[in-house]
Amino acid sequence: MAQDKHSLTGISDSGNHVSIFKKNKRLFLASFAALFLVATIVAVATGVSSHKNSKNEGAHAIVKSSCSSTLYPELCYSAIATAPAGVTSNLASLKDVIELSINLTTKAVQHNYFTVEKLTGNTKLTEREKTALHDCLETIDETLDELHEAQADINGYPNKKSLKQQADDLKTLLSSAITNQETCLDGFSHDGADKKVRKALLKGQKHVEKMCSNALAMIRNMTDTDIATELLRNTNRKLKEEKDGSESVWPEWMSAADRRLLQSSSVTPNVVVAADGSGDYKTVSEAVAAAPKKSSKRYIIRIKAGVYRENVDVPKDKHNIVFLGDGRKTTIITASRNVVDGSTTFKSATVAAVGQGFLARGVTFQNTAGSSKHQAVALRVGSDLSAFYECDMLAYQDTLYVHSNRQFFINCLVAGTVDFIFGNAAVVFQDCDIHARRPDSGQKNMVTAQGRTDPNQNTGIVIQKSRIGATSDLLPVKSSFPTYLGRPWKEYSRTVIMQSSISDVINPAGWHEWSGSFALSTLFYAEYQNSGAGAGTSSRVTWAGYKVITSASEAQVFTPGNFIAGSSWLSSTTFPFSLGLPIDKHKNRSPLKADVVVAAEGSGDYSTVSAAVDAAQREAVRGALSESKQVFTGKLCKY
Repeated sequence: MAQDKHSLTGISDSGNHVSIFKKNKRLFLASFAALFLVATIVAVATGVSSHKNSKNEGAHAIVKSSCSSTLYPELCYSAIATAPAGVTSNLASLKDVIELSINLTTKAVQHNYFTVEKLTGNTKLTEREKTALHDCLETIDETLDELHEAQADINGYPNKKSLKQQADDLKTLLSSAITNQETCLDGFSHDGADKKVRKALLKGQKHVEKMCSNALAMIRNMTDTDIATELLRNTNRKLKEEKDGSESVWPEWMSAADRRLLQSSSVTPNVVVAADGSGDYKTVSEAVAAAPKKSSKRYIIRIKAGVYRENVDVPKDKHNIVFLGDGRKTTIITASRNVVDGSTTFKSATVAAVGQGFLARGVTFQNTAGSSKHQAVALRVGSDLSAFYECDMLAYQDTLYVHSNRQFFINCLVAGTVDFIFGNAAVVFQDCDIHARRPDSGQKNMVTAQGRTDPNQNTGIVIQKSRIGATSDLLPVKSSFPTYLGRPWKEYSRTVIMQSSISDVINPAGWHEWSGSFALSTLFYAEYQNSGAGAGTSSRVTWAGYKVITSASEAQVFTPGNFIAGSSWLSSTTFPFSLGLPIDKHKNRSPLKADVVVAAEGSGDYSTVSAAVDAAQREAVRGALSESKQVFTGKLCKY
């Protein structure tokens, strides 16, 4: 053992051999480590590249799928391709693509704003061109606000609000943004000189319009899918909007406080306007200017009886303004701006309500320019969740400009001649009187001219439970001035008349073309359960886009509860309303069987009603009718 130990010790202590071995070992280990590091780096790089390629492929597939639902898929792809690679590679869902699309659209809108602003410096512009350019600046500015709000809503999707409410809000924002681009261009369509400026703006405005259209299409695709999924998960839950249609309730966006406010005979206003100087202000414009900005509470401006000759603007930063008049016959706001004298249609409005949540009760809005002055608007509304109760809108051509967003009119009067209800809002008229007036010689009356430009917009004009007729100046000469329910101002024009009384002032054809075959296959015009001498549909137009609705479930889509999301806001206005379709209480009853027939010519049981009643009384005395009622049928005749 000692020798072995010595031998081992001797090996351990033997100098040169051991030193060479250690040096070789260190060199080997260093070389191995270097090779391992290189191999590792190569492997990691390959893995990262593979992961990156996989991630890019996934993002590309999501973009392709998202853009496929749009009307302009190539623009959708190319726009997203301009974003930094680090942004596009992180796209993981349809929601991500929508967010990026809205962001890119916002940048394009900002570019257009600066283009318009630069054009305003041109010293050779006509007055109308200057006005039209300022209209563009206003509508582009509104578009920026709408896109910013849509971006915030998408960021909070789908947890911020109910799916249905958030979907409707998003569709409304993008629908309005599209309308704003059209409005800008429409201001330059009056004569040849204007069209030169229009041409300078056309490319940029149409680009933004298409970008907004793509975002809207993707939003609709996403929200429709999510709502359908939610409905499948909650098949036993009845949606809040599916209420008894005959119930006289307000949409949910109108609070109980607002309902009381607008229906109450005693309301305490914030300020009073009186033309005679007995109030806080002498003009309505002064009261609006003094109102707080972006108020979360109703700001009530009482307008005492009087005639107020002024143009009034309720701008976008004046929220929840209420015009409370002393009555439609006594509180009148009137002016006479018009296109013939140099205004744009947009700017001709006597009153323009843009700030959200605008309400009016007991006020007449009037434009007295007359039929010879062409477009002359009494009231323009771009206020979202706005409502009007017991108001009159009086003018001739283009009386009421329902420009954009969600609107509701109840128990109002609208009178005019050519296209006297027009625009691209989502609007419902309920229990209103809509009267055609006598126009200029050679003109035809058009009740509506709806302006939807995109099939995904949630916009349209709905006239429900109302009365369509004529004013006293038209009635004696109605055969000389044909009157129609409407014509298509834009390609996807949408108007529905339902459960209304239509007088014989309406031409049997019902509807009129705009220009040749334009929009006749893309529009949507429908009628449902109307009555009156002008309601017959047998001689109506045979366009591809026209139909007679026969299904209550299809008509329900156009009621306030569904079409303008009324269940979420109308209750806050305090105005009366009905969310759905009235229930026909006799619908499911079996037809009554007559016990006796009265016929004057002798073909029945009795020739006079008196004889039949006498006979019934005699039967009653004998007790035969003690548990029942007797039914009489009278044939068509005078008794």
